[in-house]
Amino acid sequence: MSKLPNEAFRDTIGTIDEEGNRKFIFPKKPFGKFYDYRKWVSYFLLIVLVANPFIKINGNQFMMFNILERRFNIFGFPFWPQDFYIFVLFIIVGVVFVILFTVIFGRIFCGWICPQTIFLEMVFRRIEYWIEGDRGAQIRLDKQKWDGEKIRKKSIKWFIFLIISFFIANVFLAYIISSDKLFLMIEEGPVEHLSTLISLLIFTGLFYFVFAWFREQVCIIACPYGRLQGVLLDDKSINVAYDFVRGEKETGRAKFNKQEDRALTGKGDCIDCKQCVNVCPTGIDIRNGTQMECVNCTACIDECDTIMDNVGLPRGLIRYASEDEIEKNVKFKFTARMKGYTAVLFILIGVLVGLLFLRTDVEATILRLPGQLFQHKGDNISNIYTFKIINKTNNDFNDITFKLVGIKGTLNIVGKQSLKVPKQGMSGGTLFVEINKNLLDSDKTKLKIEVYDGDIKIETSTTSFLGPRSFD
Repeated sequence: MSKLPNEAFRDTIGTIDEEGNRKFIFPKKPFGKFYDYRKWVSYFLLIVLVANPFIKINGNQFMMFNILERRFNIFGFPFWPQDFYIFVLFIIVGVVFVILFTVIFGRIFCGWICPQTIFLEMVFRRIEYWIEGDRGAQIRLDKQKWDGEKIRKKSIKWFIFLIISFFIANVFLAYIISSDKLFLMIEEGPVEHLSTLISLLIFTGLFYFVFAWFREQVCIIACPYGRLQGVLLDDKSINVAYDFVRGEKETGRAKFNKQEDRALTGKGDCIDCKQCVNVCPTGIDIRNGTQMECVNCTACIDECDTIMDNVGLPRGLIRYASEDEIEKNVKFKFTARMKGYTAVLFILIGVLVGLLFLRTDVEATILRLPGQLFQHKGDNISNIYTFKIINKTNNDFNDITFKLVGIKGTLNIVGKQSLKVPKQGMSGGTLFVEINKNLLDSDKTKLKIEVYDGDIKIETSTTSFLGPRSFD
């Protein structure tokens, strides 16, 4: 995008020095219109993120991803292993949405919605500014010897970081094991739940490592989405971009001089103050063009607008724009590629909604016992089946019975004639079906079996009944 001849910046990243060692970034505290918007969006998302696992709809946790038991709740809808295809479709819809969003708006998801960025920029860095001061004060403190002031400030900051990391780990664990089990651990004490306690400590250490040390390197090195955007972006995608046409003009950027008319000298509107670099949380120079490290946080837009106001030049030197808009003055258009992604997204959403409406609250599976043939019992033919009933509701089923439909015969559950299925649970067993051989017209007959809880039919299942080939 940039017309700058030197492309050496693409061979390095701002968080690693020439010897390959970790180089900490001390971004200037941002302020401005976009930063205020980001704060409101971030605080709202933080509330949603923290509240999600503790909200219940019809007794179901609003959001839960219990990988160990393969149980998931999304927007209050419970998903069992048998519903995994719907859960996968949810994920695919989310991925396609992010892809479409990236094709149109670049990496704005990273700067405005990603939990990593929200926690780092709106929680941990704000605490850092409060304790250690702005960019200049942090740099001086970092170079300062370990005296009483430095030990005090660093200790307070690290302790607060540890407390917040512990809190985040508890919320994260509520997503994984459910908030009910988390509260149970708190009530009964961690000694009674050592495995949960160990998991909690591991997550606390992981979050502390990420937000106290690894920080923006998650976005630059670890996150696959940063790599993906290189494939998705094109000249028509809207990004946080530097207007090099206006900023460089004929003779390039130069320091501001109140005594000269920049229009007459041919100098660009960029006064080379480097404030856009100082405020960047990933340490890049946005004037070099679109870069993988840019998370579209808009901090450089706010900072540049402030500088432009101070020197009497128009705002918008750094702004949301596409490469075509800056270089060719072409306004944004909804391209064929964007339309294609949109069509795919709407189709997937339609399929997902259809599957959700077709999904039942009770699932009954009745299968012939593998390796078992039919048995003769006088004039009757008997088949043995295994059954499993999954109760996805929040009501107990206390009197489950089965009924043959469409053909005369007997059905007996091994051990007892009825059974119970707890809420959000499952139950299974074995049953026999006997049918008079004169009622069978083929060696494989399709059976329909209705499942009742008391007098209420809750599900209908189909299976096959095996009989002899000859009925003489």
